[in-house]
Amino acid sequence: MLDTFKQLLGDNAADDMHCASTLAGVIAMQQSDASFHASMTIIGQALTPYIVGNILTDTQSHFDTVSLTFHHLHQQFGDDVVVVKGNVLDEDTSILKSLLGALSETFNVDIGVQQSQPSLSEGGLLVMDMDSTVIGIECIDEIAKLADVGQEVAEVTEKAMRGEIAFNESLHHRVACLKGVPVEHLRQIRDSLPIMPGIQGLLSELKKHNWKLAIASGGFTYFADHLKRRLELDYATSNTLVIENGLLTGKVEGEVVNADVKAETVKQLALKWNISDTQTVAMGDGANDLVMMATSALGVACHGKPVVNEKADVAIRVGSLHSLLYFLDK
Repeated sequence: MLDTFKQLLGDNAADDMHCASTLAGVIAMQQSDASFHASMTIIGQALTPYIVGNILTDTQSHFDTVSLTFHHLHQQFGDDVVVVKGNVLDEDTSILKSLLGALSETFNVDIGVQQSQPSLSEGGLLVMDMDSTVIGIECIDEIAKLADVGQEVAEVTEKAMRGEIAFNESLHHRVACLKGVPVEHLRQIRDSLPIMPGIQGLLSELKKHNWKLAIASGGFTYFADHLKRRLELDYATSNTLVIENGLLTGKVEGEVVNADVKAETVKQLALKWNISDTQTVAMGDGANDLVMMATSALGVACHGKPVVNEKADVAIRVGSLHSLLYFLDK
C-alpha cells in the first residue's frame, strides 16, 4: 500500500519519480504472501524515498525484496531505521557486501544484510574489542607518543590491524619500544580515555535485556580493567604489562591475547553463562578481531579496516556504536 510507504518515508514519496518503479514493486510484493529468509537493515540520520529507492534499485539483482517496515528501535536513538525483508539471490555474498559498502559511502548510511539475527529480548553475549572500538584511541600508540617512539609504534600497529604482520610479533615489538616508560604515563592516558559515541546507549539497552558484556582485547589490563569497572561490564581479558620499580620493562606477562584467544573467550563465556551460540555477538575494528567474529553468530565491524568491513557479517561505517542494536531482532 502506498499509504504505508508514505508513512515510513515521508509524504512526498509518491512524488519521487526516480523511485516510482521500485516502490510500486515493493508495494505489490507487500500485498503477496511471499516468504523471506533475510533482512536488509538501512540506518541513517534522515532516510528519504530517494535514498531507500536507490538502494533497493541498486541491490535488486542480489536481494529480492518482499516487504519493508520500521525497525522496532526506529527513532529511539534519533536514527531512521528501515528493515527490508527479502531473500539473498547469490550463494557468494561478497559482491553484495561490496555493493553495500559503496552504497553506504554514497548515501552516508549503514546497510547490512543478514540471513539470521540474534534476538535482543532473549539475552545474549557481546564481546568487544577495546582499542578503536570501545574507546577512540589505540592505547599503545598513546603510550608510545609520550615515550617519543610514537611513529615507529603506530606504523606497526597499523600493519597489525590490517593483518599484514602476525599480532604476537607486532605486540612484542611494540611493547619492547616502551621499556623504561613510567607508569604515570599510563595513568595519564587511563584517566582521559575517550569513550566511543553510542557505547553507553548500546550497553544500557543490552543490560535491560540481561545480556552479558565483555571486553577481549589485545591491549592492556591497565586500561581494560578500568573500563570494565567504569562501564559495569561482566568480564574483561587483555595483556598484562610487566612493571618493575614504577617503570615498564618492555615485556608482557603470560599468554598473549591474540585473535585465537579472543575467539576462545567468546566460546568459554557463552559456555560459562549458558548462552546459546545463536545469541553471541562480537564487535571490533581490526584483523585480529576476525576470528572471534567468525566464531560468533553475528560479527560486527566497527569503523573497521577494509578487510574487516569486507569479512564481518555487518559493518558500522557511519553511525555510532548503538547501531549494533539495529542488527538484532526483537
